[in-house]
Amino acid sequence: MSNKRNRWLSIIVMSIGLIAFVGFSVVLPFSGAFQQNQRAAAPPSPSPGQSPTADLEAQAKGYEMVLQREPDNQTALRGLVETRIQQGKLDTVVEPLQKLADLNPDQPDYQVLLAQTKQRMGDPEAAAELYRITLEKHPGNISALKGMSDLLLAQGRPEAAVGLLQDTIKTADEANKAQPGTVDQAAVQLLLGEVFARQDRFDEAIATYNQVSQANSEDFRPILGKAIVLRAQGKTSEAEPLFASATALAPAQFKDQITKLATAPSPSPAASPEAASPAASPAANPEASPEASPAPASPAPSP
Repeated sequence: MSNKRNRWLSIIVMSIGLIAFVGFSVVLPFSGAFQQNQRAAAPPSPSPGQSPTADLEAQAKGYEMVLQREPDNQTALRGLVETRIQQGKLDTVVEPLQKLADLNPDQPDYQVLLAQTKQRMGDPEAAAELYRITLEKHPGNISALKGMSDLLLAQGRPEAAVGLLQDTIKTADEANKAQPGTVDQAAVQLLLGEVFARQDRFDEAIATYNQVSQANSEDFRPILGKAIVLRAQGKTSEAEPLFASATALAPAQFKDQITKLATAPSPSPAASPEAASPAASPAANPEASPEASPAPASPAPSP
């Protein structure tokens, strides 16, 4: 029964993704952002009546033709990566992503996405190395911290994941003095709270969320995280007013997502956490989770 609870909790906590970490995601630098000079690298238009699969393949071939003439054309590289991800052909994404990372050494997004791709393809060692390289240059990069902590948890190393985030928090003030804005301490604390929750370390998760709330009482994210953890414990009556508070404080674009979380099936208040059924999971009711159908352009969970 504990495995059922862990599975349910993991899924619903991960559903915080786009909401709790406002400002966190692998913001694809190429997703909908290559309007400038797009005509110069645009693939040929698909034929009328062409199937979506054939359409995507035609787009990919068009970008590849441009890259044969202009190997460093970043618009074509971005278009090729996005198209191949939509096709699910991750093995063909590595080369153009590596090229983009090489052409943009000061922009970590490409390297993080490359790491996530390696991770999805079953190469955790390569993914970990890419995350480390990114964090050496950008110690507060939330996408890299999220990817690395997820990787450590998947490897059964929860204390290493906790240590990574706690060390980042401890050095945040020093890093921000050297270069303002290097580490978003609240975002890292929220990520730490999620890591605690995924290990059933509920008291530590709630304490972490409380610290974020004390620093900024108008931040809806820790309130939402605390509400989700309480619901995972079956404490529905305690969670409900927190969901309401989070909804009231959240920007308009997140209110509907929070409402879906608040109204999703949950354990009975009188039931023990171990009694949580898989039917209570957003996995059993995809419409209950804002991330039930993640965007194909990202190999991992984003705002």
